[in-house]
Amino acid sequence: MTDATRLSALRIVSIYPTLLGTYGDGGNLRVLTMRARARGFDVEPIELDAGAPVPSGADLYLLGGGEDDAQVAAARALRADGGLTRGVAAGAVVFGVCAGYQLLGSEFPGSDGALEPGLGLLDVTTARLPKRAVGELLALPISGAGALLTDPLTGYENHAGGTRLGPAAKPLGLVEAGVGNGTGAGGPASEGAVQGRIVGSYLHGPGLARNPELADLLLSWVVGEALAPWAQADIEALRAERLAAVRGRRTGPEPAP
Repeated sequence: MTDATRLSALRIVSIYPTLLGTYGDGGNLRVLTMRARARGFDVEPIELDAGAPVPSGADLYLLGGGEDDAQVAAARALRADGGLTRGVAAGAVVFGVCAGYQLLGSEFPGSDGALEPGLGLLDVTTARLPKRAVGELLALPISGAGALLTDPLTGYENHAGGTRLGPAAKPLGLVEAGVGNGTGAGGPASEGAVQGRIVGSYLHGPGLARNPELADLLLSWVVGEALAPWAQADIEALRAERLAAVRGRRTGPEPAP
């Protein structure tokens, strides 16, 4: 965002956290606020009640996970409101997790299995997985935003939908452990999607607390400059513990019969 268009404070909007805020996703707003302020930026964090008008002049929008009916309600409200779509057209950054990721696409299944239109902001579609994906998710960044990342992506997934990427969207990473998008055909499944300044992911945890490099990438898109490194020992310790646990469980010896 250029100096001419930057607001006096970075406006980061968490959309409908009471509908879309399961598995700690509401923490993504706190993570971004803290990490921006640590670099000297003023931040205006905003949490929108369900159905409240979405301001189209925000810098960064967050959407989290939610149950099927809550996801459908959120998608319908956002389609009717139009504020998020206008914000994206104006160049805002968006990070959606799980249900928030799916509803950014063109369609996803509701609780009755019927397909519900999404916002069409990401070139992805979601359908039911044969089996629900639950557990630790580990992916290696590869393209799109992933090309600007070096650290493995780690989080917790809990979703019944598999997401297929269209040609305009690129995967955030390749799955090393877990399911992610769940659409690999004879090879590793992908995790997440990147299209322009929009990122979707299945990483709960909250995802931006467990992946500070990704959080800083989103902020750098907003402010238009790379951010100075800022590490937290407790987060690095958590990442190291989770990586060791997941990789050890995946590659360790089989238990004796």
